Amino acid sequence: MKEIMKEFWKGTGLFIIGFLACSFFALPAFSQNDANSGNPGMDGGDGGFKMDTVYSVLPIRESDKMYQIGVWRRIDLREKYNLPFYGTGGLKTDGIMTNIYNAVMDNSIEVFADEEFTQPLSITDFQTRFLTTDESVTDSIFVKDLYFLDFREDFVFDKHRSEVRFDVKYLELVMPSETNRDTGQKTIAFIRYRDFYNHFDTEENGQWLNFQNTSKNLPYSQAFDLRLFRSVVRKYTNPDNALIIDMVDPNNPNQELQAYLKSIEFEYDLLEWENNLWEW
Repeated sequence: MKEIMKEFWKGTGLFIIGFLACSFFALPAFSQNDANSGNPGMDGGDGGFKMDTVYSVLPIRESDKMYQIGVWRRIDLREKYNLPFYGTGGLKTDGIMTNIYNAVMDNSIEVFADEEFTQPLSITDFQTRFLTTDESVTDSIFVKDLYFLDFREDFVFDKHRSEVRFDVKYLELVMPSETNRDTGQKTIAFIRYRDFYNHFDTEENGQWLNFQNTSKNLPYSQAFDLRLFRSVVRKYTNPDNALIIDMVDPNNPNQELQAYLKSIEFEYDLLEWENNLWEW
């Protein structure tokens, strides 16, 4: 009787091992590198799933996005927290603006005139966009005077990974109104975030400068991954496609302050949404 039971359990164990092995090898493999490879387009994802492989560097399948809202942010390089991006010295020749400019001039990054990326800019067109609106004055624009770096991202909850992800889509180079002879801010160019990320994935092309420990400087790609910047929300997805400041009464004497407070309120709304999600 013992021999019969022994053989029975031996056979059962082999069956279970074989079943688990077959199940394991039958599972689809989700590779981050594979998800980023292939031809650009929304249909270049893993296993035939739609995925943004043109602008994004994150392997997020469209079907895994449980929640998504577009957010437009501005980094003011003059702020103390953002100085590692701004660069050193008076001319900021080692800052992010100079490095982006050099990358464009070397044809390492493609730039566009519109956020739909349908109007590519030649190097000559790109250079002329650094002139002020008053083209009769051709004084040089110093890099230190280009201190706004705008970008658009999607705030996404990825149900596959059960986490919030910040999916950056593009960067916008902006000439501040003060630099543009107080005639209003001016868009210089748009850059696909994927192009920016891939080019600045090494410290040789540009570095986030760690002034507290110079042995720990980081490439811009890693600094963005770690969110080592302070930014202000300027716009979020809304029916009127309006900036936050346009949502404030123009007769308000503190319009800019109210817009700033509304941007902070929006940030807290996102945090509250995420916190409420885990209370279910």
